[in-house]
Amino acid sequence: MSQRESLRAFQARLAERLQAAQARPLAAQWLAVHAGGRACLLPLPQAGEIFAATAPQPVPYVRPWFLGVANLRGRLCGVIRLAHWLADSPLPAGVAPQVDEGSHFVALGEALGVNAALRVDALAGLRSGSAFTGVLHAEAVRPPWLGACLADRDGQAWQVLDLQALAADPGFLHIAA
Repeated sequence: MSQRESLRAFQARLAERLQAAQARPLAAQWLAVHAGGRACLLPLPQAGEIFAATAPQPVPYVRPWFLGVANLRGRLCGVIRLAHWLADSPLPAGVAPQVDEGSHFVALGEALGVNAALRVDALAGLRSGSAFTGVLHAEAVRPPWLGACLADRDGQAWQVLDLQALAADPGFLHIAA
C-alpha cells in the first residue's frame, strides 16, 4: 500500500512541476548570430544543431549563395551562406568561399523537412524577449521569412528570421543556377 501512495505522491509532484514549467516563460527564444555585418535572431524551436564550419563539398551549377554540401553528423546538408542570401549578392567570380575561423553552421531543425544549414560568421549567444526594448519600423514589402526587427538595450537592431518560412520559400529551395 505504501508503494501505491508514494507513486501517487510522485505523480502529483511531477504534474505540479510540469504545470509550473509550462507557466514559466522560456528563458531563451532565439539564437543570436552575425552574418555579413547583420545581427540576426534564429528562433530556437526552428534551429537545429550548431557545428564548427568546415569546407563544404562544392556543387556545380548552383546559385552563388549555395556553398555546397556537408556531412553534419551523418546528415548530408546543403550549406547556404546566410550573409549572401540576405544581401542577395554573389561572391565575386572565381573566388572560392573561405571558411573563416569564427564561422559556424546552424542546421535547420529536422521538423522543417529541409536538409540545410546556414553558414553564419559568428555566434552571439542566446537571447530572450526581455533582452529587447522594442520593435523597429521596417519596410512595408518584405519576404515572408523576414520577421520583425528588434532593438536591444544598446540600440543595436536584430533581424528575426522565420526559418520555417525560409525553408518553404521557392527561392531558397531552388538552388540551380
